[in-house]
Amino acid sequence: MPDSPRRGSITIIGAGLAGALLATLLSRRGWRVEVFERRGDPRLSGYAGGRSINLALAERGLHALQQAAADEAVMRHAVMMRGRMVHPLAGGAELQRYGRDDSEVIWSISRADLNLELIDAAEAEGAVLHFDRRLEEVDFDACTMRIVGDGHDEWRPFTTLIGADGAGSALRAQMAKVVDIGERTEWLDHGYKELEIPPGPHGRFRIEPNALHIWPRDHYMCIALPNEERTFTVTLFLPHEGPWPSFATVPDGAAAVGLFERRFPDALPLIPMLEDDFDRNPTGMLGTLTLRRWHLDGRAVLLGDAAHAMVPFHGQGMNCAFEDCVALASHLDAAPDFATAYAAFAAQRMPDAAAIQHMALENYIEMRDRVDDADYRLQRALELRLQERHPGRFIPHYTMVSFTRIPYSVALARSQVQRGILQRATAGLDRLDGVDWAAVDAEVLRLLEPLAAASTARTTSLALPEPL
Repeated sequence: MPDSPRRGSITIIGAGLAGALLATLLSRRGWRVEVFERRGDPRLSGYAGGRSINLALAERGLHALQQAAADEAVMRHAVMMRGRMVHPLAGGAELQRYGRDDSEVIWSISRADLNLELIDAAEAEGAVLHFDRRLEEVDFDACTMRIVGDGHDEWRPFTTLIGADGAGSALRAQMAKVVDIGERTEWLDHGYKELEIPPGPHGRFRIEPNALHIWPRDHYMCIALPNEERTFTVTLFLPHEGPWPSFATVPDGAAAVGLFERRFPDALPLIPMLEDDFDRNPTGMLGTLTLRRWHLDGRAVLLGDAAHAMVPFHGQGMNCAFEDCVALASHLDAAPDFATAYAAFAAQRMPDAAAIQHMALENYIEMRDRVDDADYRLQRALELRLQERHPGRFIPHYTMVSFTRIPYSVALARSQVQRGILQRATAGLDRLDGVDWAAVDAEVLRLLEPLAAASTARTTSLALPEPL
């Protein structure tokens, strides 16, 4: 069995976003931290993670970065997104703000830029990072692990292992060999293809930079997120199978051009390399990973995507993983031993992970099917009005998830109650003028308790970049 946390030695598997952040947080607390990463050092060989859907940094992630003193370095690469810029097929793009003003925004950042900054931060705090070293095997009884890579093949002792090695976690696979962790992956019947909008003339953005662009088309969609180099990362989401359009009926770049001509005509001129990008980039899979067990007593624990991978449609995968890191670091500080810390961490975070996984799936339907719907817009307007009438009691769903640190499980429960209030209040209406305000106010007071100020607090001391 591993020794007490007071001995101070921790081994992290994975130097991706969560692994590098956790290494920083723990090193700042005085832990001796070693990290093993299967990829090469991206600062020397270039980022090997491939292209990916851009990350949306929100309050939960910003707070974690602040705890690691990495916020200012990271935010140099971020681009503000005030809301969703919705592009209907008929034309006429419309900005739907996420919040009330520029104090309630999210930030687009590339995975590569963020990972590089966090690796530097971890090493600056004293963590020792080993690249080109993959976890091959673990003897949990002897507390030894086999590390392989770049000509090395050795067994090394460990005190305790933390798996921050993503959805394909090697540590999770090793844990599953000795205990039933209840692993299950539910694959979405939709996949994605990554494309790019390059800079325009004179190196400028081709479309509004401070927004997340959405082309909703019922059952499928296209999105675009800005990058600091004036490009946009574009992601096309389609069903894998079925009638046109799907990846089965749009199998190559030439067919993709035809799809864009008919269904995304305003986006097509923005993506000059559409055919080449479509043919070159693989079709990505999307799924939800759940486990019944996140830890093996005090010998190992999982967090982030290794424990609860989710679909990307609420932009919370990274934010949730960063919240995991802060929570685990706190439990390690407080607990008398690793087993106690890991059990407390799992008890706290498993309900929240399940909640945001559920909300991420829900948000896909909202983004592709509802954002240009009149009923949705009316209910959104009522949300904002009720927020003004009942501050601290009626908090819009997106606000709870993205602009506060309210536990995801609480946000989900309150969102379900609030959705019912909104639907009942707007039934049969096309304007807020017809709302029975006395009845709605009474329902809000009856069904929603005020939330404590601490749960809605925001990170305020960040040096944020100016909008572009």
